[in-house]
Amino acid sequence: MHRRLRPYDLLDDTALRSIEAQADWLLENVGMEFRGDSTALDLFREAGAQVSGERVRFELGLARELCSSAPAEFELMSRNPARTLQIGGDGLVFMPGYGSPFVSDLDQGRRYATLADFRNFVKLTYQTPWLHHSGGVVCEPMDVPVNKRHLDMVLSHLTLSDKPFMGGVTSPERARDSIAMSRIALGRDFMDKHACLQGNININSPFVFDEMMSAALREYAAAGQCVCVSPAIFGGAMGPVSPAAITAQTLAEGMAGIALTQLIRHGCPVMLGSFHSTMNLRTGSLTFGTPEANLVTLALSQLGRRLGIPVRSGGGHVTAANAPDGQAMADSVNAMWATVLSGSNQVWHAAGWLEGGLTMSYEKFILDSDNCGSMLRMVQGMEVSDETLSAESYSEAGPGDNFLLTRHTMQHYAEANYESLLPDAGPFETWSENGSQSAAERANGVWKEMLANYLPPELDPEIRAELDEFVASGKAAAADEWY
Repeated sequence: MHRRLRPYDLLDDTALRSIEAQADWLLENVGMEFRGDSTALDLFREAGAQVSGERVRFELGLARELCSSAPAEFELMSRNPARTLQIGGDGLVFMPGYGSPFVSDLDQGRRYATLADFRNFVKLTYQTPWLHHSGGVVCEPMDVPVNKRHLDMVLSHLTLSDKPFMGGVTSPERARDSIAMSRIALGRDFMDKHACLQGNININSPFVFDEMMSAALREYAAAGQCVCVSPAIFGGAMGPVSPAAITAQTLAEGMAGIALTQLIRHGCPVMLGSFHSTMNLRTGSLTFGTPEANLVTLALSQLGRRLGIPVRSGGGHVTAANAPDGQAMADSVNAMWATVLSGSNQVWHAAGWLEGGLTMSYEKFILDSDNCGSMLRMVQGMEVSDETLSAESYSEAGPGDNFLLTRHTMQHYAEANYESLLPDAGPFETWSENGSQSAAERANGVWKEMLANYLPPELDPEIRAELDEFVASGKAAAADEWY
């Protein structure tokens, strides 16, 4: 999807320079720890950084200089060429929620997610025109051993969908498996030349890369695949409470990770990510969709454009609500408006998120997807032309008449307005006769119908057999580990 609506610039040049100066100061005086990763430490030492123990400090301008070889735009490929995505520039990509250990629906309530739930959400995402990307750990399949579930998740993305997706990152071995399976589906030669897979590398904010994350980062970067570097800062816990400080810290931590990708592979496609939120400082609980967090979202997209790096938003349809209710949608829409207006290139958690990310909701997935469609219509902007101004319609209708049968209406009525995914509630009397269903109850029927009508994309049987064999041999090679 290409946006026509221009991003909103929250900050002026003076404010942006102050935040960038703060980020440089943090990298020079605080630095980043790369715990347990001697390879990363050696690379930074050779690049001119100051390495003391596991702490890496960057003299003024070094981190930004190392980031400069990353592309400002790139294509994220899929096994279906029609699904190719532009990352950066005016590209806008929506993807579902990520990482929830629970799922919920109106029929069975809240429960641990299973592989069947994971597959359901991959199927729903595949069928949803407003989600361009299959996601990654859409929900954690808790009925599969921890050390093997990445195999089932990657297999699901490759066989139940043909949209781009994210691979495993919780160990370098799981990253390598994800890359190997993608090479089976898309071809080694093709993947050597194109980014087809993403890895989400979370930073243990403040200022720590653990060995697993930095090692997984190195695997994806060495393979030339997209690395998304994502600090996670909750104001008052992992950083100061002020939006300006959270923004500067996110930029600093993100640049350190991006710099490492470029030391591994010059020109590696990368994204500046963020997962930031405020906290209720009276109770310590997380809050989402708040104005302070939304301001950080707006500022980070500006800073990403100045850095020349595509931005993964920290927003999306996020909420701390426990049910797909009015609070959930108010939080979500507030966050999504800021995200879309910011000019962010990739929007995570665009569908399904509840409980601060603990739960993927089937009903909220539909409600959020519906709003995604509305947002995508908005960013297309307004076309002004002789056809859209339709002067002739006024001659056909005249004063006091209606325009329902004019040529312009008859020609454009089918696509003139965004049409909601949800069944029309109708007037009060009709709605009441049909059971007075809430939006969540109507969404319940939609996801069930979508799953009932699901048809998988085509896949070469030989490729499918090779993928199945890879998964089977990978599972047989190790004992089950549940933590």
